[in-house]
Amino acid sequence: MTSNASNFKFENLKVWQKSLDYVEFIYKISQDFPKIEIFGLQSQLRRAAISVALNIAEGSGKTTDKSFSKFLDDSVGSLRESVTCLYIAKRLKYISDADFDLAYSQATEISKMLYSLAKSLSVK
Repeated sequence: MTSNASNFKFENLKVWQKSLDYVEFIYKISQDFPKIEIFGLQSQLRRAAISVALNIAEGSGKTTDKSFSKFLDDSVGSLRESVTCLYIAKRLKYISDADFDLAYSQATEISKMLYSLAKSLSVK
């Protein structure tokens, strides 16, 4: 059953929506990694990117803003992990400079959004 109505608070968060775009792009640029990386760098990069969205979603269901902020911090950590994987992929020439730049730009935007959201929670 699909619906256009949002059932969960996180579905309305622009940062969560952007994080899904990021995951989609990460999957696209990592699909041609060497087969040896299926359980290595490719998996780590994808899991880190997915974790950004997962932590936002999980944190949004917490009963306090402080708890939600902790999950946003975890999202930032996962984002940094994914960026480090991107640097490794670039150095190993698994991704192009253009793909790296676009993914890095997306990560930067998401990071700023996460910090802004966390700051707004601490002001309440």
